[in-house]
Amino acid sequence: MTAFTVLGTGSWGAVMGGHLRGAGHEVVCWHFLEDEAREFQETRRHPFLEGFTFPPGLQITADVVKALAESEIIIVAVPSQVVREVMIKVTDLLEERPIINLAKGIEQRTLLRMSQVITTTSDTPPEKVVTVSGPSHAEEVMIQAPTTLVAASENLDLARQTQATLSCSYLRIYASSDVIGVELGGSVKNVIAIGAGICAGLGFGDNTLAALTTRGLAEITRLGVAMGAEAHTFAGLSGIGDLVVTAYSRYSRNRRLGYEIGQGRKVKDILTEMEMIAEGFYTARSVMDLATKYHVDMPICHEVYKVLFEEKSPRQAITDLMTRDLRDETPP
Repeated sequence: MTAFTVLGTGSWGAVMGGHLRGAGHEVVCWHFLEDEAREFQETRRHPFLEGFTFPPGLQITADVVKALAESEIIIVAVPSQVVREVMIKVTDLLEERPIINLAKGIEQRTLLRMSQVITTTSDTPPEKVVTVSGPSHAEEVMIQAPTTLVAASENLDLARQTQATLSCSYLRIYASSDVIGVELGGSVKNVIAIGAGICAGLGFGDNTLAALTTRGLAEITRLGVAMGAEAHTFAGLSGIGDLVVTAYSRYSRNRRLGYEIGQGRKVKDILTEMEMIAEGFYTARSVMDLATKYHVDMPICHEVYKVLFEEKSPRQAITDLMTRDLRDETPP
């Protein structure tokens, strides 16, 4: 039995905490708002997960010192754009314990991946950090639907230890040493998923969505290889797997954002109404900065960016993609 602290009680953090507690581990979940943490602790319910109950013995607290006091492994499950803030808050409490990162995204301005944000803000060495990513909606893990993920670390032994700890009859983990590929796949797919939602909102069908996800994967792979990732990673769970589930699923916040845009709504109005964060909105800007930095052509991501931040017509964006200069289909 291992003692875990889960930093963040959004959908994924809550479900992962419940999964670990169900496996017999000691679990404390930290939530940043005291009133909500107290409500979670008392009611055992979660506002975004219908039917979910925090299992007996799992503790929820807003006291980060208390949350980290007895833990052996720390899980980071907060939105990507607050990972830095949270890590600065806890840096003096970490004591070089292993960190499992569940956050997906690329930090704006610094263009750091989440494991890099963790290591640079907390002095945690890279060999103590493992990122877990892949096609995994919390709503389905909650009901124990068979799910597969990838645990990636520069320290393959840590990735394999995480694999052994998290795996069970309904959650299967694969190990990898390609941290760059796994983290980029889990981040950039959110931008493509917004594009998929736009297509659906415009009324386009399966042909369009298949084309978008296929060519979107080519863009993700080109960027990843330019940044030092292994091309084969993007043909796996954290690449095509995560892209498909995010681009097509009714649970996907990024697809929902795109769908509403395709239906003619304004981006700011949609974001105001959304209770949970659509990470792709923030990642779109970072991806364009990375594409410029590494001289990578990413036309789909570029058009999504223009729709999100330059008020470009979604229908015109599709037209511009379809009328680009013709070319051969070649490997990314």
